[in-house]
Amino acid sequence: MTFANRVNALRSLLHEKNIHAYIITSSDPHMSEYVPDRWSTRQWLSGFTGSAGTLVVTQEKAGLWTDSRYFLQAETQLAGSGIKLFRMGTAGTPTQNEWLSDELPIKPNVGFDGTCFSVAQTRELKHKLGDLGINIEEEFDLVNEIWENRPELPTKPIYDHEVCYSGQTRYSKLLNIRKQMEEFECNFHFVGSLDDVAWIFNIRGNDVDYNPLALAYAIIGVESATLYLNEGQISNELIQKLAEDEIYIADYTRVFNDLSEIAGSSNVLLDSNRTNLNIFNSISANIIERENPSQLLKSLKNEVEIEGMKNAMKKDGVALTHFYYWLEENIDKTKITEFTVMDKLKEFRSLQKDFKGESFGTIAGYKDHGAHPHYSTTPESNVEIKRESLLLIDSGAQYLDGTTDITRTIPLGELNEEEKTDFTLVLKGMIQLALAKFPRGTRGCNLDILARQALWKSGKDYGHGTGHGVGCFMNVHEGPQSIRQEIKDQALLPGMITSDEPGFYREGFYGIRHENLILCCPEKTTQFGEFLNFETITLCHFETKGIITKLLTPEEREWLNNYHEKVYEIISPELDDKHKNWLKEKTKTI
Repeated sequence: MTFANRVNALRSLLHEKNIHAYIITSSDPHMSEYVPDRWSTRQWLSGFTGSAGTLVVTQEKAGLWTDSRYFLQAETQLAGSGIKLFRMGTAGTPTQNEWLSDELPIKPNVGFDGTCFSVAQTRELKHKLGDLGINIEEEFDLVNEIWENRPELPTKPIYDHEVCYSGQTRYSKLLNIRKQMEEFECNFHFVGSLDDVAWIFNIRGNDVDYNPLALAYAIIGVESATLYLNEGQISNELIQKLAEDEIYIADYTRVFNDLSEIAGSSNVLLDSNRTNLNIFNSISANIIERENPSQLLKSLKNEVEIEGMKNAMKKDGVALTHFYYWLEENIDKTKITEFTVMDKLKEFRSLQKDFKGESFGTIAGYKDHGAHPHYSTTPESNVEIKRESLLLIDSGAQYLDGTTDITRTIPLGELNEEEKTDFTLVLKGMIQLALAKFPRGTRGCNLDILARQALWKSGKDYGHGTGHGVGCFMNVHEGPQSIRQEIKDQALLPGMITSDEPGFYREGFYGIRHENLILCCPEKTTQFGEFLNFETITLCHFETKGIITKLLTPEEREWLNNYHEKVYEIISPELDDKHKNWLKEKTKTI
């Protein structure tokens, strides 16, 4: 079926079941960013492959809401589907709930798959559409009725993430979580988000693209815990190791039954943003709603994790040096396309020790494709790369000891003054954030201006956040911290690793983004309190031929020269003479 036919098939079911609107999110039962194929429902229906977006189908119309990262991509992928694109955050664009308020009759029936809709999302929907007398139909997985040959649940092995990488035993992590359960007077803690489950229990898997996670739920009691997963995915050896810490295994689908049997007088701690509605409705006990304690705990990297992340950056830096050398030597000598770039990056990284895969789908945006912040190359869009204009490459890797995420924008030919100016202004923003010194308690929204100020002074800006948390052999996008304009209460704390990635995009021409990962560290304590700073841990050169040096302040030039000196010092011992000499030239003082 075409995408238009799929939407029409769903619409026929809406008429049949008297449902006025059906909502399809990007999520799975665990509220994940990247989902197993079985739950790529929105993509299957609409053709839109971005990681963020919500599809709403009524009996007459259909719309997809996504943010500025995906405007150009969504416009292309939705063509011919009959689905209207709604550009979130732009003037005059209604939210999906505002649109539904206008489109739906009084007392409408609004449906969704309750296993893929969070408690928080449901409450917002009821609040926004309350005046209509909305009736929620959460039991219907309507797409399942029209999706022939829908993928089954994953079956790949689950494995132990050893303490030499995690730096903390699962027993110790459970103790810390139980302390917070006690503080909230809770007998049980339900955990549904896959990264929280993986971190708490020191397990990893291959059930989700890019993130080393296993499909699982968990219920933590005051003395024991139960992991709900596909029992065929876990070895007897690991089952025995878990049992030593009073952690037991049950079938993935049994979690609903076990939650329903918790005594009504008990208190269950859960995170309503990370718990699906059907799970929530199966609990008859008292529910205490708080952010999962593991969200903050896992963001505060311990010494072993920090050392592992730095080691992963070193390996990644070696792979990237080989890649960029290869690119420079071979462009115009052999046909290189965006797909070639993606394949070669993975090839060079795969030669590094403990490489486990990419941490997200590589963005290789040549010329105007780089203006799509989250561009995804397709067979139709794939173009040959030549020695002209700009190439934006945003990529990352998963190693057993850490996760990487890096963006470099490469001038492939002579740049004009406008291109060099934009290149330099974005770099100035990245450096200014890396140089930040701030008092403990500072939030990411307080620092976001540092990355934008140079652009703002020129009347320019970018439409995405500046920084996201990064896990340690975990999700490349991790909370609870972030650096963006929107207010978020979580302060930046020592041990947190966050991206530093301002950008600038000229639609139809090029995109520029520079990205390193930064580690929050103690700076000093004065009479005014404790101050923190950032240590840049990514190790890869910047192409200085794109820089207008006079636009850099002396402090910014010093930072860049010191950074390049560090890159060469750490990476060069791992290189042969050919690559070492090349890197020496790339990192010379400006």
